[in-house]
Amino acid sequence: MLSPFSPMPEIPVDFRAPPPSPVASGRRSTVTNDDVLTEFLEASLRVPDLVLPDKIFPKQKHLDAPPEVDFVSLCFHRDDALRDVVSDSLARIGCFQLLNHGIPSQLVDSAAEDAAGVFRVPHAKRAAATRSPEKPWGFEEYHAGEEEEEGSEEFVWCNEDELKSKMEGIWPIGYPNFSEKMEKLMSRIEMVAMKMMHVILKKKSAEFESENNKGNVCCIYKHGGDNTKDALANSLKYDVIRMLIRGTDYSHSLCFHLCNGSSQFHVYSKKSWLSFCPEPGALIVTAGDQIQMLSGGLYKSVIGRPIFKTEKKQSISMAFLCSHQKKKKNFGSHGSRSVSLSQQAILALILPLVYHVMIFVYKKLNS
Repeated sequence: MLSPFSPMPEIPVDFRAPPPSPVASGRRSTVTNDDVLTEFLEASLRVPDLVLPDKIFPKQKHLDAPPEVDFVSLCFHRDDALRDVVSDSLARIGCFQLLNHGIPSQLVDSAAEDAAGVFRVPHAKRAAATRSPEKPWGFEEYHAGEEEEEGSEEFVWCNEDELKSKMEGIWPIGYPNFSEKMEKLMSRIEMVAMKMMHVILKKKSAEFESENNKGNVCCIYKHGGDNTKDALANSLKYDVIRMLIRGTDYSHSLCFHLCNGSSQFHVYSKKSWLSFCPEPGALIVTAGDQIQMLSGGLYKSVIGRPIFKTEKKQSISMAFLCSHQKKKKNFGSHGSRSVSLSQQAILALILPLVYHVMIFVYKKLNS
């Protein structure tokens, strides 16, 4: 019997060394195997040479000019054949040309002439009227060197008191007269738009409302005088990239383009890029996202841009984006009030306390 202080006997451990790594048989050495492994790794880890396509944009297609539609015959004589022409054109390419629309050319030319003065406002003074998420009107945000590269600018006008106040502060002499002409021109465009919506969607004009003209805007474009092939190509690429990434910044039903003197008009969509020569004096109408939704996807929402190839240093075009919404009935004479999130949170905390107090009082009364 072993005593408690006697040493414990050693237990033998069966330990075997791992087998050696396999080496290729024959005369090849480990150095040769290393060379093979190196070649394999170099072939496996080599980055392939990627050949990108020269053109990343949809292929431009030249087409015959979209149908020319007489506004009076369409809206007042109720020409069903013309309505079918408009419907088919909106479904295929998302645009058509409107003639005999009744908007005086003198008013259009005068407004465009005054609009050129907007872009003569120095960049240093434009900060107060620069667009932002809170202010969807005014000048585009300016970066140094941008004007020289692209040669074009954009100004969004609308019938907002705040815009009027800001612009009169930085352009006190010319803006009041310009704004007055734009209000007249917008009013004429809106009358045409209401008639067109009635014809296109076969609904009464009273079913659509232009919310006191506050939802409609006009995008005024200054087209640069650099008409070289490279400059035009860069401008087109800029427009296409902007369309693919952002689409249009303003939800609308119809867009009415005034671009007298343009040599081409380009129509962009997610899948196509079309161009044609517009009819002089025509009002080019393109479909927006709202009319695509109202038509159940029948009509094609597109973005339109005119192209100017003239000897002028600059040209002005205007795009009026009209938004139409159905009228909503007011239930209650005083209107409805919304409850904020903070008020909802406070109410959620108070209700359980009230419940427990009522239970406590009930038990006390019945005890």
